[in-house]
Amino acid sequence: MAAPASAPPPSSPPSNLRRIVAASLVGTTVEWYDFFLYGSAAALVFNKLFFPDSDPLVGTLLSFLTYAVGFAARPIGALVFGHYGDRLGRKKLLVLSLLMMGGATFAIGLLPTHATIGSAAPVLLTVLRLVQGFALGGEWGGAVLLVSEHGDAKRRGFWASWPQTGAPAGQLLATAVLSVLTAVLSESAFESWGWRIPFLLSGVLVLLGLWIRLSVDESPVFKAALAQAAERKAAAAPAEKMPLVAVLRHHWRDVLIAMGARMAENISYYVITAFILVYATTSADLSKQTALNAVLIASAVHFGVIPLWGALSDRIGRRPVYLVGAVGVALWMFPFFALIDSRSFGSLLLAVTVGLIFHGAMYAPQAAFFAEMFATRMRYSGASIGAQFSSVAAGAPAPLIATALLADFGSSTPISLYVIAASLLTVLAVVCAKETRSRDLADIGPEEGARAGDGTGRPADVRSS
Repeated sequence: MAAPASAPPPSSPPSNLRRIVAASLVGTTVEWYDFFLYGSAAALVFNKLFFPDSDPLVGTLLSFLTYAVGFAARPIGALVFGHYGDRLGRKKLLVLSLLMMGGATFAIGLLPTHATIGSAAPVLLTVLRLVQGFALGGEWGGAVLLVSEHGDAKRRGFWASWPQTGAPAGQLLATAVLSVLTAVLSESAFESWGWRIPFLLSGVLVLLGLWIRLSVDESPVFKAALAQAAERKAAAAPAEKMPLVAVLRHHWRDVLIAMGARMAENISYYVITAFILVYATTSADLSKQTALNAVLIASAVHFGVIPLWGALSDRIGRRPVYLVGAVGVALWMFPFFALIDSRSFGSLLLAVTVGLIFHGAMYAPQAAFFAEMFATRMRYSGASIGAQFSSVAAGAPAPLIATALLADFGSSTPISLYVIAASLLTVLAVVCAKETRSRDLADIGPEEGARAGDGTGRPADVRSS
């Protein structure tokens, strides 16, 4: 048994907590800006710049394939960053992930195209995409844990949802920059050099993120757990197992639940925000500018509703809110494509906005939900593994599968069924999960995690805040 802490770690005062939230939010916004910028560019120009000898739709498929490669690196990033984040702390690894992501994105902005260096161009693009994915695999877990571990359980869903708004904020920023550039530049100018500007701007954003992120302190819950580990070592107690080994031993069921919970959330998001740029411009004959503007406005709404869903999860629980999102996305898919097919901007905007509102119901409580499943000294590893391993089967191939289904069937019906199937998996996973909103993160140890996740139905020993 782990030695008890001498005193529970204090919760951060509101002003300090707001600074922690700001640091996590700015960092995740920068990282998601970098990641989504690539996805938008893959849909708009990379097929022409890096795969020019292919049929347009085949070029788009190849472009999305390099996009999917980034997801393949995310589980590796989750393992590496999770291991060292549970050993060394959340803050150090978050600084490293930001530097890696920003550096790779800036380098993409300098990358020669196929016309200049031939087949080496897509190879270099793929390598940089791998670096992006590796960094993002370590970013998410650390950012949400830094916030989750600084507050108490009463408003954890609300505060932990703010780093989640980094996804729509990054999407908003990336889409806004691309929208402005496509509006003021001719198509030839954008494809020649304009597309590089948003990638190069990443360097400025990284400096801002580092300045804020370096100013915050390490999680008090992690400091207390580290002190416990030192006491165990001084008392010649058995050495702690590696975080990955401990997660698989004590929290294997929670990892599977987290993976299942992410399926609908991850797949629906990339269909709604990335694949839509392909569908709206090819099947619905809408302009790139129209599609970008719809995603831009809907992302602003998405940003606003995520904290509201997070606050609701503090009142009624993580599971009910999550289920609203999963069921809502499934029911919305057929109306989603029907509205886009009407070929009006208002219908397109409504389709994307409602889809992202339902997505927010899953994404908002996810941070607190996953953090509350795992013990402190394996929390970074457990949350990251559960979140990022599922991305390989969910978000990574989602635009690719959707594009292939469209090419094979010429219809949106198979794509709707694809998202609905993912929603059914998520509903099953969340129904099998236990409600976690009253858990005190300082009280969840390996033994409590095992009892909560061994499938016996015995509740974990937790203390409400």
